[in-house]
Amino acid sequence: MTKATNPDPLHGLTLETLLQRLVAKYGWPGLAEQIDIKCFSNEPSIASSLKFLRKTPWARQKVEALYVQSDWPETSD
Repeated sequence: MTKATNPDPLHGLTLETLLQRLVAKYGWPGLAEQIDIKCFSNEPSIASSLKFLRKTPWARQKVEALYVQSDWPETSD
């Protein structure tokens, strides 16, 4: 039987996981360069960024779009 795949690339990923992976890939300075948001450039932390992103839909959309556009290694689930 073949395994069904979900067309949503963010399926099963939390915002915290997305952010942690982006920070690991780009670092805070690189992330701030990709997306001009103060929480990434002014004393950045996962906690403060999550708080801002959860309250700000346009910023969250930019983070999710960057994650989808980024090149990630294949995983076998």
